[in-house]
Amino acid sequence: MSRQTRPPARRAARLLPPAAPQPRGPAPVLWLVLLAAPTAVGANVLVLTLPDIAAAFDTDVRSAAWLATTFAVAMAVGTPLIAGLLRRRGMRTALFLSTALLAAGTALLAVAPWLPLALVGRAAQGAGGAGMVTVAMGLAGTTRRMGALTAGFGALGAAGPLAGAHLSDAVSWRLALAVSALPLLAVPAVLRYARPAPTATDPFDGRGALLLAALASSLALVPVAPAPALGAGAAFLALLAHHVRRRPDGFVPRAVLRSRTFVASCALIALCSVQYFVLLFAVPRLISDRAGWSTPSIGTGQLVALVTGSALTWALTAVAHRASRTAIRLALLAVTAAALTTATLSGSAWLLLVVAGASVCTATSANAALSVHAAHSAPESLRPTAIGLFTLVYQLGGAIGPGIATVLVLG
Repeated sequence: MSRQTRPPARRAARLLPPAAPQPRGPAPVLWLVLLAAPTAVGANVLVLTLPDIAAAFDTDVRSAAWLATTFAVAMAVGTPLIAGLLRRRGMRTALFLSTALLAAGTALLAVAPWLPLALVGRAAQGAGGAGMVTVAMGLAGTTRRMGALTAGFGALGAAGPLAGAHLSDAVSWRLALAVSALPLLAVPAVLRYARPAPTATDPFDGRGALLLAALASSLALVPVAPAPALGAGAAFLALLAHHVRRRPDGFVPRAVLRSRTFVASCALIALCSVQYFVLLFAVPRLISDRAGWSTPSIGTGQLVALVTGSALTWALTAVAHRASRTAIRLALLAVTAAALTTATLSGSAWLLLVVAGASVCTATSANAALSVHAAHSAPESLRPTAIGLFTLVYQLGGAIGPGIATVLVLG
């Protein structure tokens, strides 16, 4: 064919720049850790900075503590919502929205002159952080890579209280809260591995999303206001169950809920998550009361214990694929029961620190192994939704556990 008779489409194709090469293989796990783990730091930086924040807003510590509750509730509610967006619009859209929320929330916290405005910023940070964690878990894939992700999550979360205190003392509590924005550094690299948007054509289930968000919010507030929160939670649960029966392919798919593996995984991660967050807040007080250690000694000891427990997660999840699901579940239940029993009865500071390390190891190992079980129990098209619902259950432990510790130990 002569140059003059070459088809126009072929001539145009020759003029276009070559397509950018797509990266091969999975996203590097270190980028995924950077995308997800700083959210754990951001969740814990408030532990030792609340007095400074209360003074800045001319209020009491109890009121300032709503910044922690708001963050936990936003993470719990944002997780399934962004997972639903991921399912319908793909990882790129979910990542863009999470980036916008995280950046806007951090900017608002940097200048907020009033506590209510700071709460809005903290809620945006929590929802954006939930999206970053959901995307990272969706890209992890294997149990070993998920173990690296959750180990980093646990290790950096352990450093959160001390990091927040040092940043607050050295510069400002606002800089401590800005740590939650560190995942933004990983977005350009991770974006290259985000899968194309799916071609979902079914209408968005707004009612299902609203009912699930309301149910999660009610459960997260149980430690703060037990009677009204439980009553509202029961009502929203009944409404959601009725809605799922009417729309089985909606925001909470019945095909996911019918999987025994998914339900069992969620029940076990709920137990492991609650015990971890209860002991995270209770162990320092127990060591102080029973062994008489000073606050700096307790902080250092707990940091070492939590980092060690998180490091063990990586080793355990690397071999978890060789064990059966039953063996994994029995091991998690045994360690959880032993940790709670030891914390209740022991007066040894060293044993209590072992309990702290065991609790974070159990929670992060369970998160890594059981999230893979939960995701693979669902049809492939619903796996992002399954991961989102599973992560919601884990995040609820972060909202409920500290409240239980306050009632049983700290109060």
